[in-house]
Amino acid sequence: MTVYKSDLLRLLSTRGYIHQMTDASGLDSLAQRSVVPGYIGFDPTAPSLHVGSLVQIMLLRRLQQTGHKPIVLMGGGTGKIGDPSFKDEARRLMSDEVIASNIASIKRIFEQFLSFGDGPTDAVMLDNAEWLDRLEYIPFLREIGQHFTINRMLSFDSVKLRLEREQSLTFLEFNYMILQGYDFLELSRRAGCRLQMGGSDQWGNIVNGIELARRVDSTEVYGVTTPLITTADGSKMGKTMSGAVWLNDDALPAYDYWQFWRNTHDADVGRFLRLFTDLPLDEIARLESLHGVEINEAKIVLANEATAMCRGREAAEAAAETARQTFALGGAGDDLPTLQVPEGEIGIIAANVQLGFASSNKQARQKVLEGAIRINGEKITDPHYTIVIGDEPVKLSFGAKRHALLTR
Repeated sequence: MTVYKSDLLRLLSTRGYIHQMTDASGLDSLAQRSVVPGYIGFDPTAPSLHVGSLVQIMLLRRLQQTGHKPIVLMGGGTGKIGDPSFKDEARRLMSDEVIASNIASIKRIFEQFLSFGDGPTDAVMLDNAEWLDRLEYIPFLREIGQHFTINRMLSFDSVKLRLEREQSLTFLEFNYMILQGYDFLELSRRAGCRLQMGGSDQWGNIVNGIELARRVDSTEVYGVTTPLITTADGSKMGKTMSGAVWLNDDALPAYDYWQFWRNTHDADVGRFLRLFTDLPLDEIARLESLHGVEINEAKIVLANEATAMCRGREAAEAAAETARQTFALGGAGDDLPTLQVPEGEIGIIAANVQLGFASSNKQARQKVLEGAIRINGEKITDPHYTIVIGDEPVKLSFGAKRHALLTR
């Protein structure tokens, strides 16, 4: 492992965030002698980000922890196009009103991870619509377009993949990489930004921005990407059978968020503790050395720390207590997800789908037939079973680890 001199790159390296860098020695030297403003862009495609975006949010947190300035760039402008990187088809175009609503909702999550303000290392949030919406087409093509060649743009994996599959790539989407490159140039001018970070799928876009800043303004800027975060079974981080693991508390209950981390594969515990918590490395080393049933201690610590960072310590403790009551004591737990059924009756298939435990009626039916669904601890194998709810809540269990209460 390369030994870096700056606190920033040492921290990123030892915790496993670095996949690629454009000029490691140059960035290392800059981070030693001055505050480095660095940014990551987030397109507002939904009212909440999900766990798949968490490593990028943590990168900004690490930047601030080592004395540098995080810039959260909301894609109010680029969000009107949508990033085509490694997508099989074009994103659905969103209205200005939907984009504005999504940005307002997403903003809340960053306040859990970063300290915002006017100081030299305080985080700031900007919106690229501020400059992209004002661009005039012909002047933009003359000033910026001349620095991008079609040959180079066609060589990027994100473009080649779509073309090789003979899937259409609209001219609108093709412009995305130019606009993202322009974002870096604009941020270097407006905010003295010297670093862009992102996932490995953003490497081509980041390099574009670096080259543009050098050619147009002769500004030396840098890029860092993180590895694709997959789980031990090879699946993409944050994707579950029942859907995305949302960060906003109004999109996913704290108990479900806690349970996601509690269900981490044994082989992923150490890596996720380094990436997604602030625990000291020596404590992480102790926890990941546990074996057998003792590894559950490490998983509970991971769930507690990750949930506390995103949802607050009180929510994490409540979720942990609910899990203790549910599993250790056989009770229901006060913090379990709840589905209100005013009619007092609901089919077992519909209940699982509405709770998000199953992504479809077909999946719910299969789980019932497999004997994976229990009502108040009793296994139900009839897919036509109707759950009747009286004055007391009914506990529904999906497998061994997902539980909810049904109330009237």
